[in-house]
Amino acid sequence: MFHFTHAQSPLKDAITAAYRLDEAVAVRNLASTLDFTQAQKDSIHSLARSLITQVRADRSKSSGVDALMHEFSLSSEEGIALMCLAEALLRIPDNATRDKLIRDKLADGDWRRHVGNSPSMFVNAAAWGLVLTGKLTADVSDDSMGSALTRVLQKGGEPFIRGGVNYAMKLLGKQFVTGQTIEEALGNGKERERLGYRFSFDMLGEAAMTQADADRYFNDYVSAIHAIGKDAKGRGVYDGNGISVKLSAIHPRYFRSQHARVMSELLPKLKALFLLAKEYDIGLNIDAEEAHRLELSLELMEALVSDPDLAGFRGIGFVVQAYQKRCPFVIDYLIDLARRNGQKLMIRLVKGAYWDSEIKWAQVDGMDGYPVYTRKVHTDVSYLACAKKLLSAQDAIFPQFATHNAQTLATIYEMGKELDFEFQCLHGMGETLYDQVVGDKLGRRVRIYAPVGTHKTLLAYLVRRLLENGANSSFVNRIVDEKVSIDELVISPLDEIDMGNITPNPLTPNPRHIYGERKNSWGMDLSNEHVLAQLQDDMEMASGIDFNVSSLTYHDVVHTPAFAVRNPANHTDVVGQVAFIDPNVVSDVIGVAINAQRSWQNVSPKQRADMIRTFADLMEEPRRMALLMMVAVREAGKTLLNAIAEVREAVDFCRYYADECERLNLSTPLGTVVAISPWNFPLAIFVGEVVSALCAGNTVVAKPAEQTSIIAHLAVSWLHEVGIPANVLQLVLGAGDVGGALTADERIDGVIFTGSTDVAKRINTLLAKRSDNPVLIAETGGMNAMIVDSTALPEQVCADVLASAFDSAGQRCSALRILCIQEDIAEPMIEMIKGAMDELVVSDPRLLSTDVGPVIDSEAQANLLDHINTLKQTNDYHEVRVTDGEEGTFVAPILFELKDLSQLKKEVFGPVLHVVRYQAHELDDVIDSINKKGYALTHGVHSRIDGTIEHITSRIQAGNVYINRNIVGAVVGVQPFGGHGLSGTGPKAGGCFYLQRLSRLDRWDIPTLDKSATTYENIVARVMDVAQSVGVNLDGTIKHAYQTALNHAQTTLQGPTGETNTLSWRAPHSVALTNGALDKALASLVVLALNGTKAHITPEHELASYANELSGVLEVMEQENVDKNTIIVALSELAVHEKVRLSELDGAIRRVIDATDNFDMARLYHEISQSYNTTAAGGNASLMASA
Repeated sequence: MFHFTHAQSPLKDAITAAYRLDEAVAVRNLASTLDFTQAQKDSIHSLARSLITQVRADRSKSSGVDALMHEFSLSSEEGIALMCLAEALLRIPDNATRDKLIRDKLADGDWRRHVGNSPSMFVNAAAWGLVLTGKLTADVSDDSMGSALTRVLQKGGEPFIRGGVNYAMKLLGKQFVTGQTIEEALGNGKERERLGYRFSFDMLGEAAMTQADADRYFNDYVSAIHAIGKDAKGRGVYDGNGISVKLSAIHPRYFRSQHARVMSELLPKLKALFLLAKEYDIGLNIDAEEAHRLELSLELMEALVSDPDLAGFRGIGFVVQAYQKRCPFVIDYLIDLARRNGQKLMIRLVKGAYWDSEIKWAQVDGMDGYPVYTRKVHTDVSYLACAKKLLSAQDAIFPQFATHNAQTLATIYEMGKELDFEFQCLHGMGETLYDQVVGDKLGRRVRIYAPVGTHKTLLAYLVRRLLENGANSSFVNRIVDEKVSIDELVISPLDEIDMGNITPNPLTPNPRHIYGERKNSWGMDLSNEHVLAQLQDDMEMASGIDFNVSSLTYHDVVHTPAFAVRNPANHTDVVGQVAFIDPNVVSDVIGVAINAQRSWQNVSPKQRADMIRTFADLMEEPRRMALLMMVAVREAGKTLLNAIAEVREAVDFCRYYADECERLNLSTPLGTVVAISPWNFPLAIFVGEVVSALCAGNTVVAKPAEQTSIIAHLAVSWLHEVGIPANVLQLVLGAGDVGGALTADERIDGVIFTGSTDVAKRINTLLAKRSDNPVLIAETGGMNAMIVDSTALPEQVCADVLASAFDSAGQRCSALRILCIQEDIAEPMIEMIKGAMDELVVSDPRLLSTDVGPVIDSEAQANLLDHINTLKQTNDYHEVRVTDGEEGTFVAPILFELKDLSQLKKEVFGPVLHVVRYQAHELDDVIDSINKKGYALTHGVHSRIDGTIEHITSRIQAGNVYINRNIVGAVVGVQPFGGHGLSGTGPKAGGCFYLQRLSRLDRWDIPTLDKSATTYENIVARVMDVAQSVGVNLDGTIKHAYQTALNHAQTTLQGPTGETNTLSWRAPHSVALTNGALDKALASLVVLALNGTKAHITPEHELASYANELSGVLEVMEQENVDKNTIIVALSELAVHEKVRLSELDGAIRRVIDATDNFDMARLYHEISQSYNTTAAGGNASLMASA
């Protein structure tokens, strides 16, 4: 049933086994292979010293990047602004947005500091361009002469500013690119060739998102090989110029999951390039990319090297990265591959260019370790050990050493005496150093890795290079920094490490420990053959289980006859049998839960928390995790990646709520809570609801969605296994009638519900009919939008849109439904998204290659097709094909272009994306039309302009806002999840108020803040004056209100590197205030006033007569207008008929806040989680600086 993996040779197994090797073990093993005599050490030392001395002497001649990077260090705001600006400016088609970006990025930088600081004309040209513009865009006080001048210049001068910045950026581009075309590059390289340099040209471009991109890049490589080959005039592989190919550029799905496609589609293309290179006898290197692609690229190498058509060709090249722990094992494999096939391979050894990304991905994915070293010195040791291996196989390998480190260069020169090899450096970055090596200086061949492409394509590469070399720990940065002594620069990495005490970098904690005490949930790496083999065995074994499940209740109960549960992707696959409870016996189950309240409340918070943590550990046991994944795939139609995420989120909920339970020492539960969960996250949301209520000390009756009973049954049985008593937690299986019976029982104390807004409102009305105040936490739907302006990076937008709209077949409440793209970039952007959609695999989720699975059942399918077929009559659309979907309930992912948002009336819960275009000046109208939908769940922004991001996020109504990233997959405790309006009641799941809502507390505990609240003293003064005039003392009230105010306050949440996650709060604009005693009314009003919230009252209210004195905080209006408020602060007990009336009003669920005894403002705030991808400019400057 499950088949993911294939057999490997022992050498390949050794590579896989070293994927995330313990860092200390890896470094110790490598260092022990290196042994230099004193004489060798002396000559390395003296060569390195003379090279560095000469580089410093030539620094005034140093062109380009080393001078630039020394001047604008990445640790400065200017350095980062420069990069963002360079990258974005060359991509933005419209001038208005370019001007906005220039103002946004340059007004804050201290450019003047850099003028004249560097002897290189190049740096000063860039600095002058920026000084000029920085000065013109800075805000100057209005009364100064300068401001008048600025205004004049800004009116007539923005094209001039733009020109200045563009010129600076183009200079920057020239430094990094040998030519815009291969012909130009070959011409520009002639002067260097005369000095003895050779080139390996690199055709610039992003990874291909679409087949059209891949075809275009492939044709570029073909043309380039012809041009280089003709120019080479038969000089041969080692003496002529060559080319490097990036595999992700010539195939849109170059991933392990698409193994079959890569071998059948990419391999023939790659072979064609090698045959062409062979014809001209020029070298062709396969470039190194991200770690997850490494073993796939080795399979391609195996096929090429063993191909008889390429026999005897010495130009087959491969790049290996010394920062990867697998590197020495990859070299062993390549040497063996060459010898087995009687070939000689070119192997280029680099340090590695994706370090910050590898660190982030490992943290996000919950890996056991990193594929790369966390200290730069460890990579340096690895480089030397790997170089030694390469040099020792002269029969099979022609080594190429790419380094800008003078100490490394000197060491390799010494190690390689009498041996055949070459050095390599990056164009624009290493020439000052290598001018002392090339030709008759040290008599070594040097090859320049030389990018070719337009300035527009340069930027991803440029940012990557600037990051690598601008990091203050980088050799390129330090070699020209006079503050760093030459003695420091010539130290051997072997002398820098202490063999007895090798430790990873403490600034880069293990991926499982990024949250401090709380463990990150364990993930699985589906690019690792050993992981895949184990998972395949475990899931295959699990799929043999014959499930026959019914409710798990304390006493035996009556069930209706069992029925077969079928896999939504394949109805011939029966997952198991499920029997539903008879709704008439639900009241007995609740009776048991009521009777168990006292005993469970007596269990200490620590004991409760420990049980829940044990349950989390249980779910992470590989076999149990595989069992949960197997059920998620077959019962809920989850893809393998979604199934991993499902289990991880459930685990995160357990650990987060267990910690909260202990932190808050909770021992005053509501009593008995009913938890009703949906089918779209059948384990994660189910577990989150159940364990939150248990942690708070409540007894629980849980009802999962009728479609996904089996996975819930597993979870509850394991919770019983870790010690949760069977009367404290009971599982009832059934459809809507069972949910209705549960929520209608007047003995329950609260309901946690995740599902549709309509059902949530029905539950709310049921609860409103009661004289007590049972708690309802409802998380409902969203009509979620993403706004993309013309500064956004198209490739990133494309990837994020696909993940947000179509992952989980669009069956997430957070999924993207509405994409708003600025008109200036809409055409190419939409074309790219359509092309990338065509690459999606919509098929059976049991397959590793599947991207999009089925929708849950035929009812969901019919509703979606109804919407799709209606829109097809009037709108342009683009639809993806489904592979082998006849036996399942599939809906093909589809994109519609809408004329405007009014065409979309309701939430569409599936893989349907609606796109609208907007003009730059219409941005506010777009925000208003999104807000008018009434939902407020998730929202995305893609922009490089901080001002635009700030503007949108301050105006949009959404509980979770995502910037320059996708809008799904909120992580517990990092991006607490939930919205307001039609999207639910709050508080946020996985947030600091959730367990408090499930407890009986007078006041909620407030988190520690990074930024304190915004308060409105002038309005408070009006309320205090009125209170004083009627003899009410509010001093204590207002003092406490100041201490606990949260309006616009913010706290930063721990998360992975490369993103900033914050939680902030917004007080509602207004609330309804019901009748009550005057002192209570004023006490509530003063707290509202402090937070800038208006109270709406009817003319009969006791405060109405003070309306004039209380303007700004109090508005008197008719009942129908008061009723528009979704929050009602009840100063006295509301009559049942009034609660029912409020619950039946149109729109969002009305939340009644009980203020009869005391008024706790914490319950009113909208919680806003914001996740900002700080690496969107192409890299992670702060992380790079810590290596």
